[in-house]
Amino acid sequence: MKKFLQLLSFLALSAQLSYADDLLDGIAAYEKSDYGSAITLFQSACEADNAEACYNLATMYDAGLGVYKDDVKAVTLFTKACDGGFIDSCYNLGMMYDSGEGIAKDALKAFTLFYKTCESGHTRGCYNVALMSYKGQGVQKNYPKAIELFQKTCDEGYEKSCYNLGVMYHNGEGVTKNLDKALELYKKACEQNLSIACKNYGKLRNEMQ
Repeated sequence: MKKFLQLLSFLALSAQLSYADDLLDGIAAYEKSDYGSAITLFQSACEADNAEACYNLATMYDAGLGVYKDDVKAVTLFTKACDGGFIDSCYNLGMMYDSGEGIAKDALKAFTLFYKTCESGHTRGCYNVALMSYKGQGVQKNYPKAIELFQKTCDEGYEKSCYNLGVMYHNGEGVTKNLDKALELYKKACEQNLSIACKNYGKLRNEMQ
């Protein structure tokens, strides 16, 4: 019996390795623009519950690479990959709930997914939580949370966060109005080629002279 169980364990491990190979082979095919082969390989690995393969397959359905674009299928696959713990998939799923692509628009569901990704350290997920907290979209308006997360993600180098934090300091939203701080933040975002930040930086600098 012990040898039999060891054999079953070996067979299970072999299967896992096989599906891991399908994932890697799928990535290699994708990088060569062999999208048909990539789809087949990702599909095989996804059916074996490889979350990353499901995510890759979802992005291909979302973009229409190697298959006809199918947002509904993409949502199904992003959901499976998110449930499997692949955080980037939770973020993409949140974007689809936010925009209503392939599924009914649901701001609360989008916020919940972004919050989940933020807790795992996903910069853009945290940015979206900040933005929705600022707007009161999918959640009650919460300037302190928006400021906290805009600051966090600005420090991580996300230019849109620096810009939006600048707007809050410029307008005195949730913080004491501080034009010097706003100018500094606009400049930081502008240096990362965010055009609207450059426009606001130039306009505010002229006003302060």
